[in-house]
Amino acid sequence: MEFKEFTNSLFINGEWHQVDQKQTESVVNPATLEHITKVSYGGKSETEQAIAAASAAFSDWSKKTGRERSRYLYRAHELMLKDVDRLGEILTMEQGKPLQEAKGEIKSAASFLLWYAEEASRGYGEWLPSSTNSKRMLVIGQPIGVVGAITPWNFPSSMITRKVAPALAAGCTVVLKPSPETPLSAIAIMEIFEKAGLPGGVVNMVTGDAKAIGQAMLNSKAVKMITFTGSTATGKYLMSEGAKQMKKVSLELGGHAPIIVFDDADLEKAATLSLASKFRNNGQTCICANRLYVHEKVAEAFTALLKEKVEQLQIGNGVKEGVDLGPLINEQAVKKVKAQYDDALSKGAQIVCGGSDLNAIPNGLAGFYFQPTVLSEVTDDMAIMTEETFGPLFPIQLFSDDDEAIAKANNTDYGLAAYIFTENTGKTLRTAEKLEYGIVGVNDVFPALSEAPFGGMKESGNSKEGGHHGMDEFLEKKLISIAIE
Repeated sequence: MEFKEFTNSLFINGEWHQVDQKQTESVVNPATLEHITKVSYGGKSETEQAIAAASAAFSDWSKKTGRERSRYLYRAHELMLKDVDRLGEILTMEQGKPLQEAKGEIKSAASFLLWYAEEASRGYGEWLPSSTNSKRMLVIGQPIGVVGAITPWNFPSSMITRKVAPALAAGCTVVLKPSPETPLSAIAIMEIFEKAGLPGGVVNMVTGDAKAIGQAMLNSKAVKMITFTGSTATGKYLMSEGAKQMKKVSLELGGHAPIIVFDDADLEKAATLSLASKFRNNGQTCICANRLYVHEKVAEAFTALLKEKVEQLQIGNGVKEGVDLGPLINEQAVKKVKAQYDDALSKGAQIVCGGSDLNAIPNGLAGFYFQPTVLSEVTDDMAIMTEETFGPLFPIQLFSDDDEAIAKANNTDYGLAAYIFTENTGKTLRTAEKLEYGIVGVNDVFPALSEAPFGGMKESGNSKEGGHHGMDEFLEKKLISIAIE
């Protein structure tokens, strides 16, 4: 695929703009290290223009009925599904995940447009039974206002629609800051909104200086809400700065997901799905498995199954047929995986399979690669057991007591997702209730659907995305108390 230079890659008030100084930033393919194209490098001034456009558009957009707003989202959904192949290729070229996986993400992104097109007409209020005959009480939801949306590189399409679609459905207007690593997917989605006929200023996008753009959003009194997916450290900063204006800050942050394989689990299913969770997007997902706790009675058989499956994974450029794992996003990501790997080996971990960094990968791959790796004899003092990995490194630890496994799974500041494998209904419910996570998958590692709430506990976030809960985040609840006597 050939790319033009996107020097006019700022989408403000329904038009494409470039930075006054014509500053640009290069986009690199992590699978090959090749330059793909350039995009505009915006900052404070351009963000302020986008906020002004969103503020001006808010009055008309918020007054439209839910049914009127839904029509634009339906059109965008249809346009995205018609263009899955091209959008998937763009995603793979800039982010690295295999093409089939990228196309799956595009379909997921489109599903949020469809869900919130349907949900736009369902911003229900409620009548409250009054304790006195002299009053009637009504609660209504009203759009919060201009929303600053900050999205990550690991799911550069679906993270945009998961935030923008409910905001638009609720009647808010948006200024989007996509990740500087993956601006091309964001540009393509803005083009879809443009083709769908969305009024100018309703959705705006500024690519470029992440710090300057984010700070402009935080400093603006016109921006009533920040919605962010990314690291816990950045989320804490946004919350701290947003508190200066009592700005609403919606956060979906890091994870350190455990998988518990009980002794009554279907081992074939558990091994297959554990692999799918850990190595999806090469381990670069906030809900992918980071720690694997396996009952000692089934550990040998389970480890053999997992090893066999991991060794069959094909590494390479995601645009090629048969590739299961693409590259990591950049050199720093490889260094982080290598550091956790070295730390684990220095403290006694054993290699079950894998263990090579990008310099040892065969077939002349030039990108940011690390072999899918499984480690055994893992202990709690290893960095891999306390830090989010975001890479293809999978530690196995054995347990003999169910409560011990649950306690170990909960022993983290994170609380986004956890998974269990068991065929026992009672154990399912007891364990799911005890796990301190916003999402618990039971014999299921793919819980993120447009119709379901997605979000964490503890330091993994403070809000929900998806489902009717996702639109509620963008609505202010107002009580109208009416005296009738």
